[in-house]
Amino acid sequence: MHPETGQFPFLPPRGLSPPIRPRMATEHIKVSKIAGLARLKLNEEECALFQKQLDAILGHVESLAALDVTGIEPTSYPAPVYDVMREDVPGESLPREAVLANAPDQAQDQIRVPKVIADA
Repeated sequence: MHPETGQFPFLPPRGLSPPIRPRMATEHIKVSKIAGLARLKLNEEECALFQKQLDAILGHVESLAALDVTGIEPTSYPAPVYDVMREDVPGESLPREAVLANAPDQAQDQIRVPKVIADA
């Protein structure tokens, strides 16, 4: 966030239309470089294929940047999101005997589980 405006650097200042952006240059986004950073081994054919796909994606983003969105409130989701969590209300639990009866292994009124920590 920008310290003076309180906005993210890629957004125009409040009340102003987005500036006209120059055409996106994909020359500086090399698929082979990105693949190396992601530790992916791509051959030349794959790099060429993915470069075409990246160019198509950036071209689509460029066409979206040309849309006039003046007066449209930014949203995180295209539809309203409602709280999907239920209230955390204590309820009746299973009896200990019923839980232990379904456990594959038990000891001292507890469920025994296999060790999952690898030797260091």
